[in-house]
Amino acid sequence: MISWSEAISSQDPSQAATRPDQSPLATDKTGHLRAADALTFRTPTAEDGPAITRLVEDCPPLDTNSAYCNLLQCTHFADTCVVAERAGQILGWISGYCPPSEPDHIFVWQVAVHPDARGLGLGQKMLSVLVDRPATAHATHLITTITDDNEASWRMFTGFARKRSLELARTPYFEQDAHFAGAHSTEHLVTIGPFSCKPD
Repeated sequence: MISWSEAISSQDPSQAATRPDQSPLATDKTGHLRAADALTFRTPTAEDGPAITRLVEDCPPLDTNSAYCNLLQCTHFADTCVVAERAGQILGWISGYCPPSEPDHIFVWQVAVHPDARGLGLGQKMLSVLVDRPATAHATHLITTITDDNEASWRMFTGFARKRSLELARTPYFEQDAHFAGAHSTEHLVTIGPFSCKPD
């Protein structure tokens, strides 16, 4: 089952909902994380599976994949997935892979940002981490699919392309009637690139 890339709408971090076992991110007056509370970015491990499953469940309308699917992403596809965490709490997640037919492309499957971390540009930061890794140095393009009405995803991916001075193209990919029997809006294939220069 395909899960479509979704970005969560930005909101004022001071208004972010919290649960009893979680505290909101501490930010300064400009909305930036305090140095002591800075996020770290890394590849996932199998032990992250349960926390990633909970994070995705906390980020509707993302499709909730099976726990086993998330474990496969954390292991088989770890090099093309990103975890963002603070003090051991996972607040951001990107899952992706390189399509076998297009190994020089990185397909971004899901982007999840915890309610406590929204409004901080975390989605774009994780995309940058992903494409700047040595493990993805071979990649020339970033691709994903987005529905017309997913304004948050369009903002995130167009913002990422604009900041890096990259071209962004879109074309219908999975169509509402032909592929979803009318039950889901058309997914547009978004292609960003080419990456002309990547960090050493």
